[in-house]
Amino acid sequence: MQASDANCRRIMHVDMDAFFASVEQRDHPELRGKPIIVGGSGPRGVVAAASYEVRQFGVYSAMPVRTALQKCPHLIIVPPRMQVYQSVSAQVFDRFRAVTPDVEGLSLDEAFLDVTGNRLLATARELAIELRATIKADLGLTASVGIGPNKFIAKLASDHGKPDGLFEVSEQGVQAFLDPLPVRRIWGLGKVTGGKLERAGIDTVQRLRETPLPRLTQLLGKQANHFLALANGIDSREVERVRGDKSISAEVTFDQDSTDRAHLHDTLFSLADRTATRLRKAKLLAGTVTVKLRRSDFKTFTRQKSVKPAADRTDVIFEVARDLFDRWWQDQDHCPVRLLGVGSGGLIDVGTEESDLLAPQKTDIDRLADQIRTRFGEDAASRGRLVKAQKPPAKD
Repeated sequence: MQASDANCRRIMHVDMDAFFASVEQRDHPELRGKPIIVGGSGPRGVVAAASYEVRQFGVYSAMPVRTALQKCPHLIIVPPRMQVYQSVSAQVFDRFRAVTPDVEGLSLDEAFLDVTGNRLLATARELAIELRATIKADLGLTASVGIGPNKFIAKLASDHGKPDGLFEVSEQGVQAFLDPLPVRRIWGLGKVTGGKLERAGIDTVQRLRETPLPRLTQLLGKQANHFLALANGIDSREVERVRGDKSISAEVTFDQDSTDRAHLHDTLFSLADRTATRLRKAKLLAGTVTVKLRRSDFKTFTRQKSVKPAADRTDVIFEVARDLFDRWWQDQDHCPVRLLGVGSGGLIDVGTEESDLLAPQKTDIDRLADQIRTRFGEDAASRGRLVKAQKPPAKD
């Protein structure tokens, strides 16, 4: 299996270094050079971010705070300031978009940038050097950048360059870079699947690449071809950016972190229904659907997918959101979820020539629910799926 022509692309993965902790050290000079964590100090406290000074003691994100204190008793606990981090994140993404409009955010502190079309003006490496310098000069923060022919390679390259580094993998150097890596470094191979491969003696990317497909299929099922392609450095996914400035969304924060798949799916359905209802009320169609996800350690992620044709139907928005969530949740080994959100972007006004060609007919249940809510208020109609759910509602 050989890499395709798609590998002529140049993709950056930019990851801010210890983002929350670095913002705190920037804003509070007395914390600079000291071992700090951002997180809660209560019995369920979790490390949301760890400075590089505390990482040398074996303290990392997602670790219980009490465990972190055992490893480093003199660490400093800083309460999270999410509004501040969100504001700084918006400034960081402004710098990303100054390099290229093709920016796909993954969380508050990382994104993919497609700079393929910019190479007439500068090489990808030159663009990365300039971007890192701009972020440092303007915002007082450092970023690690990986450059590769696709998303998968770029993400691995940025990890390789951390912290405050820049690492580039050429088209010709992909296999030499990949082969020695532990097999679990392949995107999507969590503890369960990765452990299964290791027990079968497949502990490096090279060994996975050289394993016959029938054997991989026995171990990985339908995903065998996907992981084999990644082991060969092939990843055809595009960098997907939100088109348009307007968005409509809804989100909830759970009273208790949840790992209940049925409850999480019911919550996604409720959020999709609220988002779709607002779309129909505003006479808009969504060209993209985004899910927002926050783990128990406060790490926040976004996943996005285009919707073709553009839609305002609850069932369409939900199906896309559920697929995005399920893929992310599998990658995260079914971790506890603190927050869920469903958003819509790339909005098209209903009634334009484009929307008339694209818009599907709303379902009878959508039409009936809209009529009831218009007459009696937003809470007057609830979907049967949600009435049956036994879990208490989450906090909005």
